[in-house]
Amino acid sequence: MAKTRREFLKQTAGTLLTAVSVGWAQQKKEEKRKTEWKLGLQSYSLRTMPFDKAVVTVKQLGVTYLEAFPGHLPIERSSEAKKILDENEIKLIAYGVVYMGRNEDALRRVFDFAKAMGIEVLTADPAPDSFDLLDKLVEEYGIYVAIHNHGPGSRYPGVDSVVKAIQGHHEKIGLCYDTGHGARAGDDIVEAVRKIGKRIYGVHLKDVNEQKRDVAIGTGILDIRGFVKALKEVSFKGAFVLEYELEPQDPVPGIKKSLEFVKQVFAEVG
Repeated sequence: MAKTRREFLKQTAGTLLTAVSVGWAQQKKEEKRKTEWKLGLQSYSLRTMPFDKAVVTVKQLGVTYLEAFPGHLPIERSSEAKKILDENEIKLIAYGVVYMGRNEDALRRVFDFAKAMGIEVLTADPAPDSFDLLDKLVEEYGIYVAIHNHGPGSRYPGVDSVVKAIQGHHEKIGLCYDTGHGARAGDDIVEAVRKIGKRIYGVHLKDVNEQKRDVAIGTGILDIRGFVKALKEVSFKGAFVLEYELEPQDPVPGIKKSLEFVKQVFAEVG
């Protein structure tokens, strides 16, 4: 009888240990599956504010990442801007939209600025004859160039124009996808991700109504959940940069509403 009891206890302990091990492995698997999304703001959303006030506002909104547009942050002000960003613990992850031509000296000034500021992505409108030079610079600096689609009538209206432009060029040249402009260009924003694949390096996140006019994110017709899911499928590592162009004199309420919706989507998609 004593032997049977010992065997029973040994077997039970083994079963419990196996269950704990399986549970622990499953928990680790779930943790690994969850994506750490980067959420930021395009400073153009706060364009009526000076740069220092805009950075403080970003911090108050609980956002970690910022993309600055050149009108807010000329490259000559890099030292002053870096101090403001560091004081508020805001990461300047991207910069643009920047026109890029064949002037190597001018481009090197932009890339030197980006390197000094710790910028990972230059959001760009490159001239068609600039790509060979950009191939050289992205390799040298290790900084991504993400072409910004700007809707109907622009050089790069939607995803197809960017896919065509980057063919045969360095893998660090890709797309910063503006969902609002993409929709106005006739894109399905979910299919757009599948077309560009892993070469999507930034997002300007917007929503539009049936008339294709910008609205607060989550109140329009775009499939934001499907868009985030598609980005997860291609292992997107860039930042979702919310660009809120409405109500320039009082944009914060609309930005807050949009951020709340995006965070909810992130939680759902995982």
